[in-house]
Amino acid sequence: MNKISPSPASSREAWLNAAYDALTEGGVEAIKIMPLAKRLDTARSGFYWHFKDREALLEAMIRHWEDKNTGNLITRCEAYAETICEAMLNLFDCWLDDELFDGRLDLAIRNWARVDQALGARLAVADGRRMKAVRTMFSRYGFAPEEAEVRTLTVIYTQIGYLSMNVSEDRTLRMSRVRTYIEVFTGCIPTASELARFLARHGAGTAPDQPTSGAPG
Repeated sequence: MNKISPSPASSREAWLNAAYDALTEGGVEAIKIMPLAKRLDTARSGFYWHFKDREALLEAMIRHWEDKNTGNLITRCEAYAETICEAMLNLFDCWLDDELFDGRLDLAIRNWARVDQALGARLAVADGRRMKAVRTMFSRYGFAPEEAEVRTLTVIYTQIGYLSMNVSEDRTLRMSRVRTYIEVFTGCIPTASELARFLARHGAGTAPDQPTSGAPG
């Protein structure tokens, strides 16, 4: 579970963490002050030291999601890379590091947005920013506008699909498919050194041999 930070029960972060648990387990309707206080084994009055009301808590959670998930995704798309494969591997960091991108929170926000029109509008803005970052990344490596757009949609929609389908995939299996995913998304094959650097920073060692074509398994 990827929370904001461990803290004493009376802290602002502890209330946010409790709200995170409630949101990801039961949806936005589960975020209520008294049940959160019970989770923390503390007095309800402690909540008001940190938040004006429930709406302020909800707003803090949304801003955390915007800063973390959308902000980090954009940063990874803008990170230095010599090739489109290396750039895509930088983006893949988000899918494998909960400190960069919290998939459970992203899914919870998307479900919440179904019943909250204002949040739905903010989600649309966030998705637009993410797509622009990925599209710009493709354009930076010479992809024509239409191709950059379609490849961007393929990347974004695949990730949303992973979240919405609650895919549970063995990490070793997922790592073994990275090279093929990169080829599917970019039309290019990452070099052995590009793949090795990616696997090393995720503690995965050396990837097994794979075919150089075909759709993700």
